[in-house]
Amino acid sequence: MSICLCLSEPDSVGLQVFVRKVIELHDKYLAYVSDCFQNHTLFHKALKEAFEIFCNKGVSGSSSAELLATFCDNILKKGGSEKLSDEAIEETLEKVVKVLAYISDKDLFAEFYRKKLARRLLFDKSANDDHERSILTKLKQQCGGQFTSKMEGMVTDLTLARENQTSFEEYLGNNANANPGIDLTVTVLTTGFWPSYKSFDLNLPVEMVKCVEVFREFYQTKTKHRKITWIYSLGTCNLIGKFEPKTMELIVTTYQASALLLFNTADRLSYSEIMAQLNLTDDDVVRLLHSLSCAKYKILIKDPNTKTISPTDSFEFNTKFTDKMRRIKIPLPPVDEKKKVIEDVDKDRRYAIDASIVRIMKSRKTLCHQPLVMECVAQLGRMFKPDIKAIKKRIEDLISRDYLERDKDNPNLFRYLA
Repeated sequence: MSICLCLSEPDSVGLQVFVRKVIELHDKYLAYVSDCFQNHTLFHKALKEAFEIFCNKGVSGSSSAELLATFCDNILKKGGSEKLSDEAIEETLEKVVKVLAYISDKDLFAEFYRKKLARRLLFDKSANDDHERSILTKLKQQCGGQFTSKMEGMVTDLTLARENQTSFEEYLGNNANANPGIDLTVTVLTTGFWPSYKSFDLNLPVEMVKCVEVFREFYQTKTKHRKITWIYSLGTCNLIGKFEPKTMELIVTTYQASALLLFNTADRLSYSEIMAQLNLTDDDVVRLLHSLSCAKYKILIKDPNTKTISPTDSFEFNTKFTDKMRRIKIPLPPVDEKKKVIEDVDKDRRYAIDASIVRIMKSRKTLCHQPLVMECVAQLGRMFKPDIKAIKKRIEDLISRDYLERDKDNPNLFRYLA
């Protein structure tokens, strides 16, 4: 079976069109197989093989796994480029899961999807909870319960977090001494379900220190066996900015808010002073100062007035700043997460290969190299196509860690060490 598909636009819109065209192409040839060839298994096999070949090729530097995850994100988030009715969304999600069956790197799709799901849930970007649960059910049926367990945990986690917030508000109402000083919403998540995020010991402004302590005291009344790690990089704040033309509300990240609040007690601060007072890395300080002094909304005045941030720069609060809106959102430049996703997946694959080899050897006790590699490939094939060289490396690593030993007389024979 010969299938031809062309992509003329390499941008994000073009990539969305590409996925839509792949789905339409699958519908077209599936109709041929069912209507013209009476669902003959030979033609189903040909369709499967043809789609497996081109669905596992990269497009404009992106894998098909990433493109499918991004396509789902556009359907499921508020304000996405795909404007569909509820019925059309359900139908499209069903077809996406069918196309996913042809992709060998399903674990890569899962990690990209999980990252995007996290953003939808944490920043209230999800358009419909029912659709979120529906696609997880479809993925579970297609790929198994282990594939979706973390994602289902994330959706459940958010429901529990809302209940926790309600309990916190009741606690504040019943304890006159527990006053955080500002309106505070905390989303408590289970570490194992969610993607890993950078956690820095940000030096919080005094305005925020009290509210963190109040929440910690509340949480200790619920459980004493869990440790809270604050992920300030995901926080948002609403600040009131008193500018000469008018007072405005600024919607910023916790990092940006911490930087701006430094100017309540200082007229002018250098880059190094801001960095020292916030206790953040160079990269994070550059990103947040660029967003506040070089982007659309210049809340800070930078000296010298250039488009890039330098360690020799100094900053002042822009008292003359104004905008036609009274409420503005100041975004941070996005961080490309693709590299980290791929690194995380590679690390998980090493663990998966290790576990597979140990399982096989535990049941077989002794096994030659080739059958061990083939059985490992067969076990892991549902989630990803393991590299033979990677399996060889993991075998050597397990030998060095005394899980396996090589036979003295036959170097191709391995023995499991109980």
